[in-house]
Amino acid sequence: MGLALAYFIIAIYTIALLLIFFYSLAQLNLLINYLSYKQRNEEAPKFNLLDPREIPHVTIQLPIYNEKYVMERLLDNISQLEYPKSKLEIQVLDDSTDDSVQETEERIKVLQETGLDIQHIRRENREGYKAGALKEGLITAKGDFIAIFDADFLPDNDWLKKTVIYFKDEEIGVVQTRWGHINRDYSTLTKIQAFALDAHFTLEQVGRNSKGHFINFNGTAGIWRKECILDAGNWEGDTLTEDLDLSYRAQLKNWKFKYLEDVETPAELPVVISAARSQQFRWNKGGAENFRKTVLSVIASKNISFKTKFHGVMHLLNSSMFLCVFVVAVLSIPMLYIKNIYGHLGWIFEVTSFFIISTVILFICYWFTYRSIQGKTFDDFVDYIKLFFTFFSVALGFSLHNTVAVLEGHMGKRSEFVRTPKFNINNLTDSWKGNRYLAKKLSPNTILEFALMVYFLFGMYSAIPLNDFGLFPFHVMLFCGFGFVFYKSAFAKA
Repeated sequence: MGLALAYFIIAIYTIALLLIFFYSLAQLNLLINYLSYKQRNEEAPKFNLLDPREIPHVTIQLPIYNEKYVMERLLDNISQLEYPKSKLEIQVLDDSTDDSVQETEERIKVLQETGLDIQHIRRENREGYKAGALKEGLITAKGDFIAIFDADFLPDNDWLKKTVIYFKDEEIGVVQTRWGHINRDYSTLTKIQAFALDAHFTLEQVGRNSKGHFINFNGTAGIWRKECILDAGNWEGDTLTEDLDLSYRAQLKNWKFKYLEDVETPAELPVVISAARSQQFRWNKGGAENFRKTVLSVIASKNISFKTKFHGVMHLLNSSMFLCVFVVAVLSIPMLYIKNIYGHLGWIFEVTSFFIISTVILFICYWFTYRSIQGKTFDDFVDYIKLFFTFFSVALGFSLHNTVAVLEGHMGKRSEFVRTPKFNINNLTDSWKGNRYLAKKLSPNTILEFALMVYFLFGMYSAIPLNDFGLFPFHVMLFCGFGFVFYKSAFAKA
């Protein structure tokens, strides 16, 4: 290996490590915000729903596409929401192309006979995908406030009473609630998904919102002020995360968002890795697309502080951290050999400490979010340690898949909005096998993930002849992470 190439590898490796370090510092700042906010009692103006004059008209939008397994559960749940029928409208925005359309239509007719104002809205095409469906429904929506639920969400009966009241403050454009997980303990895959989402819905959402930094509507389990949607330019389907896009456009127009950590909205997590893959790809590519679309507007805005701009940029770069992690992982083995070949460059390997510090920071941050939901005893902490390193390993295993998504997003490559298959999985006895919506083909990345598993096995072996075990734990996690993703992708199929 030539010295010039060694310096190039070191430079790329160092830049990626520093970006991860800055991201971890941003997370630490959000933790400080989160803990300080938890100690405050904050009063906010609220509608008095006991006064009929203050009860606002609400439209619930249910954007669906081929949701055969969960439609009955969804409609039954939404029809049980406690709210005056004269002030409630439900729009079933059905873009389905399978036989679920007829079943949905029949169920809606039954609910209409109970006096519920529920409409079955169909389009001739899926133009704009979910964003297009929401936009079309908005044209005829009667409500001043628009609640949105994806097909796998099951709000409690009093959900509207707990959320719509905060729109008494006319500056609030969105009220977002925390996601819960009805099948958290179904498998290792669901446990680590819940772990990551819990961190977002506690540390990140509260940490940003408590200091007036930009947050995002999470696509579901929240309510928009109709005026806010229209003022921000309405739904647009030019990114895969239309929720993040509209959120930033609204906040750049000075609309405030209200996040309610204490209001949990249960939902179902993907139980098969192909479903998790499609969801991860959409979220990460959409994040990169929104960075490309919005970051200059955030930086140029004269209405927000430098700190809000910093957190906004880091927020938009969230998915791009997978690219940095993947670069650090792949280059870690060449770096091991560079250190052995060029002894005089040994001092440069001090930068590796940035990754260790970043990991420790994230370990601390995620513990505080874990304890707020799962528990704070010593046994809980032991469970947390095991779950953290399992999550960390599997996140590393997803880094190739998510890096492809991020690169496509940054380069502007367009792709179809691929829905996440729903399973109606509530407990350990339920099975996902036979689900007609599951992807039948392996992801092309699966072969590369197998190759990377072997590559990091070589990294583990390299520690022996080089007598350098500094990166050995990292390579063990990479080997396990890529091995997990490869195995589940190749063999855990219906």
